[in-house]
Amino acid sequence: YMMYDELHLYVAFKCWDERDKIRATVAKRDNVFGEDNVRLWLDTYNDQRRAYVLGFNPLGIQADGIQTEGQGADFSVDIVMESKGVIEDWGWSVEAKIPFKSLRYKSGKGVLWGFNVARNIDRLNDEFNQWLPDDREVSGFLIKHGKITGLDEIKYERTLEVVPSVTLSETGERVSAREFAAGRFVNHPIKKQIGVTLKYTLTPSITLDAAINPDFAEIEADAPVVTANQRFPIFFQEKRPFFLEGVDIFRSPLQVFYSRRIIDPDFAVKLSGKSGKTSFGILAASDNAPGNYSENERTLNAQCLERQLVNPGIRCSRDEFLDKNSLYAVLRLKRDFGSENNIGFFGTYRTFPEEKNLLAGFDGRIKFTPKITSSFQVVGTTSKTCLFEPGFEEMLDPVQAASNRSICGTGLTSPDPLENGTFEKYRVGNGLAYYVNLDSDGETHGWFMEAGGRSRFYRADTGFTRQTNTNFAFFFNRFSTKSNAKKKIIRANWNQLGGVDYTWDGRLQGYNTQTGVNLSLQRQTYLGFEVGTSYQKIYEDEFGLKRSPTRQYGTFLGDPFRATRANFVSANFNQTPNKWLSYGFFAGTIRGAFDYFFFECVRDTVTGECIRSNPANPDSIIILQNPGPGNQVDANVFVELKPIDPLRVDVSYNKSRLSRSDNGIRSFDSDIVTVRSTYQFTRFLFTRFRLDYDGNADGTGQEKSFGGQILLGLTPSPGTAFYVGYNDNLSRNGLNPYNGQFEPGFARNSRTFFIRASYLFRKSF
Repeated sequence: YMMYDELHLYVAFKCWDERDKIRATVAKRDNVFGEDNVRLWLDTYNDQRRAYVLGFNPLGIQADGIQTEGQGADFSVDIVMESKGVIEDWGWSVEAKIPFKSLRYKSGKGVLWGFNVARNIDRLNDEFNQWLPDDREVSGFLIKHGKITGLDEIKYERTLEVVPSVTLSETGERVSAREFAAGRFVNHPIKKQIGVTLKYTLTPSITLDAAINPDFAEIEADAPVVTANQRFPIFFQEKRPFFLEGVDIFRSPLQVFYSRRIIDPDFAVKLSGKSGKTSFGILAASDNAPGNYSENERTLNAQCLERQLVNPGIRCSRDEFLDKNSLYAVLRLKRDFGSENNIGFFGTYRTFPEEKNLLAGFDGRIKFTPKITSSFQVVGTTSKTCLFEPGFEEMLDPVQAASNRSICGTGLTSPDPLENGTFEKYRVGNGLAYYVNLDSDGETHGWFMEAGGRSRFYRADTGFTRQTNTNFAFFFNRFSTKSNAKKKIIRANWNQLGGVDYTWDGRLQGYNTQTGVNLSLQRQTYLGFEVGTSYQKIYEDEFGLKRSPTRQYGTFLGDPFRATRANFVSANFNQTPNKWLSYGFFAGTIRGAFDYFFFECVRDTVTGECIRSNPANPDSIIILQNPGPGNQVDANVFVELKPIDPLRVDVSYNKSRLSRSDNGIRSFDSDIVTVRSTYQFTRFLFTRFRLDYDGNADGTGQEKSFGGQILLGLTPSPGTAFYVGYNDNLSRNGLNPYNGQFEPGFARNSRTFFIRASYLFRKSF
């Protein structure tokens, strides 16, 4: 049922069911999709590109997000609305009251909104019933929705939202100290941080956001991941409310904007929205994180300056960055044309002492046929910073080399490159990146192909980049059966895929082929198998210094390139047999996986002793990287328990281990255990406990790291919240970070008590 008045949209659902079979708990916001729920989509611009998706479980717990065509739903966005639900003998019902001022929309007489509504019955193999059917022979989701009209009397209100926040925290941490070579634990004074965020709706479709000294302390920490043997950065989702407004506008295939680059802004301002067929986003921020060194880092810098008086060759690199801010500017434009096409422009700029980066480029999405779509992006970058060039110092005279090291170096300006370690040049570097895909989606057959690359000096300082100097091409093909809810195998997919990677100068980096089967079975059971083979080749200059006719040693010990052929197989299983239990596992093995970061010293061919780069310095042993293949095993097990409605417990265990084939050494052996439990006293009052265990935090196989949090929270609505919490971090049997010595037993690294409060003031004009 639907109705509206000048200020609100009202929606009610009535769902008939057997009371004792209904799956519903007092869950936290956005955590309702593992049980019965209803959903509606509001395409408030009727552009078939984006829509609000709002969900409710039988107890009225809310889930809200943005559905973007071609990208799926993002439930990190929260809007202010009211909802209640009740379970009756005949089934359950939900009512919701959605203020128009919480939405961005196109208004006027006769205006259409895209609309769809659905019910999700969890126990019936996640059955999903929609008002309008999902024709699987047509690519896309929002294009298949219906329309609603008659919203002619909406009263437009300019709305100002002000959310002041205050955080009180007391932190203790291990620091270095001259009189304590092993470091000591220091309790810092109570720290107070006061901030404010503002939101003003200029029109129903355009919003101005600002943040002044915001407290972006993350109440929900990122889950731990396996970091051993990782060559490239790991992506984490954005969780901060300021950056989530208009988040869909700032997305693009190459991820040229990654808001978590802005860590601790003094201020930030953003204008975003849509006018006619043009979507836009403008963002500016000043981030003090790069120059906001801790007291411990400031102490180390002061000690460095004292040594610099005796030895001018020492460079105290922190001094010139101390208390300096990095500045960010982002411009995003996107223009719709046709029924489902768009083209856009992205421009970003970041500056910091000795670092400047400018990026600009175009992207778009085109639908050629009902089944086939394509997305693309091409961008160029120009940067002035220290860029790694393995051989450039050979072309410089000693005076030029020393001058360059004074900018890019981190230690003594020694003529010995192995001791100096400085092979970067402060200069301008230009880069290029591109991406294009072609996607065909059908019920029983689909395929996908993509290609992309980033040049050596491509840099997106406001974005997320995993690897440069690489190109890739990838192809995926799928055959599927039609879904039949009454059969033992409800649906089966057979996938085949393959790809190739190579550098910008044409060197092969690898290729792979793979096939797999995924089965959907009764009792919400999912089973998958995959098998494949790959070839990978790595080069010395991808990791650091490259040897040359005048330089005996580079980064690798032995050959300047390595290659391995790997065979892999994996299986996964997930099942939710009832409302109280969900569990699953993954297991896989790779024979021939690369171990990237094994190090060995260079040994004399006669004596077998480690060679020293500087005979006058007894500690200057030449240590080089020695990658090689090995056998890797990965496994994951998870269990989710809901023994009573208010309590939810999640436990997961991740195992990753690699043993070298050439010497039998176990390169890494990582065990990660994560425990999360939440008890919801009411819809808005909860307590949460978190424990993270990392069994190989330093890669030695000895150190164990423990992290935990206890939190009490009250969250009656988005923007209004109160938290009291305690965070702790300890290690056991690890290496002391200040003297490198083995440290038996437990050692506390840091701990924090905090109280955080914020309140949403909302005024309409």
